[in-house]
Amino acid sequence: MPRLKPFERHAIAFLLRHLAVGLSGAVLFTVLILATDLGGLRAMAWRDPQGWLYLAVILDLYSRQVIGWAMGGKNDRELVSNALTMAVWRRGMVKDVIVHSDQGSTYASSDYQKLLQDHDLSCSMSRKGECLDNAVAESFFGTLKTELVDDEDYKTKDQARASLFHYIETFYNRRRRHSFLGYVSPAEFEARYAS
Repeated sequence: MPRLKPFERHAIAFLLRHLAVGLSGAVLFTVLILATDLGGLRAMAWRDPQGWLYLAVILDLYSRQVIGWAMGGKNDRELVSNALTMAVWRRGMVKDVIVHSDQGSTYASSDYQKLLQDHDLSCSMSRKGECLDNAVAESFFGTLKTELVDDEDYKTKDQARASLFHYIETFYNRRRRHSFLGYVSPAEFEARYAS
C-alpha cells in the first residue's frame, strides 16, 4: 500500500468512521456529507479556440443538490476553492460537515485545506484509484454528460458556461427527478424534509 500523508490517513478514517455510524442506524443525518469532484479532460472539459473549460461541483449527499460549483479555464485549487466558497455561502455555517473528494492535487493543496479549516469543515478523501468512493459526484458528471454535453456543440466558453448554468440551476436542482429521492427533485426533497 502506498504511504499516505497524515491528512490523507485522517481524512479516509474520518469518513469511514462516520459512514459506519450512519449505516448502523445509531446516527441518522446528524452529519452533513458533501461530495465534490472536478470534471476531467475526457468527461467535462471542452476545447475551443479560447482554451479548455473545467467544472467543479459540490453536492449535498442528503438531497443530491449541487450547492457549489465553479467554472474556469484551469484545473487548479482556485477552481475547487470557488466551488467550496459557493457551497459555504449557500448553506451558511453548519456544524459537523464532511467534505469528501478524491485525492487530486487541487483538493490536497494547502490553500484548499486551509479553506476547509477556516470554515470548520472536515476533510475526507477517497482511497487512491477508488472512483466508487466518490460515486455520487462521478454519477453527476456522467448524468451531465449524457443529458446535456453529448448533444451540444459549444462554439465558445461562454456558450458552455450558459448551458451548464442553466442545467445546474434551473434543471438539475429544481426539476430533475432522482430515483434515490423518491422521484422528486433535490429542491423539492429539501423543501419537503426541511425542519
